[in-house]
Amino acid sequence: MSPLALTAFTATSALGRGLAATLDSLRTQRSGLAPCSFETVTLDTCVGAVAELDAVRLPPELSEYDCRNNRLAWLALAQDDFGESVARCAARYAPQRIGVFLGTSTSGILETEIAYRQRDPGSGALPAGFRYRGAHNTFSLAAFTQRALALAGPAAVISCACSSSAKVFASAQRAIAAGLIDAAVVGGVDSLCLTTLYGFHSLQLVARTPCRPFDAARDGISIGEAAAFALLERADANLDADDVLLLGTGESSDAWHMSTPPPDGRGARAAMLQALAAAALEPGDIDYINFHGTGTASNDAAEATAVAAVLGRDVPGSSTKGATGHALGAAGALEAVICALALRAQLMPGGINTSAVDPQLPISYLRENRTAALARVMSNSFGFGGSNCCLILARAG
Repeated sequence: MSPLALTAFTATSALGRGLAATLDSLRTQRSGLAPCSFETVTLDTCVGAVAELDAVRLPPELSEYDCRNNRLAWLALAQDDFGESVARCAARYAPQRIGVFLGTSTSGILETEIAYRQRDPGSGALPAGFRYRGAHNTFSLAAFTQRALALAGPAAVISCACSSSAKVFASAQRAIAAGLIDAAVVGGVDSLCLTTLYGFHSLQLVARTPCRPFDAARDGISIGEAAAFALLERADANLDADDVLLLGTGESSDAWHMSTPPPDGRGARAAMLQALAAAALEPGDIDYINFHGTGTASNDAAEATAVAAVLGRDVPGSSTKGATGHALGAAGALEAVICALALRAQLMPGGINTSAVDPQLPISYLRENRTAALARVMSNSFGFGGSNCCLILARAG
């Protein structure tokens, strides 16, 4: 594939608002995970909540989209001059030539959870003020973002669990290559809700303490929330050395089990091989890998097996979910932005909370930060039902 430039990007998560706060948290190895005090949840677990999100308000002209998820999107779009970058891009190409491709798993389902508690005791009807189309509907995220950024091109939302906002990079790349659009806003937003917290708890996948990816004693995930966005455009000849490129994408569906990956990691392996082929790279060209690394026994083991089969055992890597929590449908975009920051800062972020790497896993796992000459990095995102995606990013120079 022809490389695309990430001409702007931003992320807001439990690590902070925007790139500077995110990079500072990575450099100091600070975790955003804390004991859960969200809404009415009584679970003994830790979450990665975005600070002061409840205080965010949408402007009146966007009130039909009001929900926690879209407020998180609004907060993130205001960081790092991202909106201004998109406006300049729209002035170059026209608003209808810029697509919007976003990922989420539950969108604004919290609004429905709250409305359900307020339903009419006699008829069971939801309250009159409930807005499914603007709040809960999965597409509301793209409709909101498109309107907030004054864009008019194709818009789509991918909702395939934890690979959702990684797969949007591939969808946007295909649309640009086909000439349907000249640029795309890609990303993902997922916010805390009762459905995911109690749902993952019912599957016995939620850890009590902050998650420990690839640890010998790992025992589950910590759920987080995040919003991350990038602006993709065709790469031109005027790139700076530290500009970030999307070199390759790979997607697969192994359909092994609804919530467990195949032990041999065949789907993950296929996605990584496809990304390498698209980028015209050899396994030895990858300098660092951001593991999907959820902190569950089966996922980490399957990913380690897949990575060893494709890249070997020596490529250094880490999972940043010990810092951010698992942002579910936003995880792919969040970790792509983290990889872009790593390339700019020449930093391999160490995976925090992991105290004893499982010796049975055939990987080179970083527990401490490492400064290195990074040229090309890989980011993995694997979702329920076997929906897998791999992205390869690189420095331009």
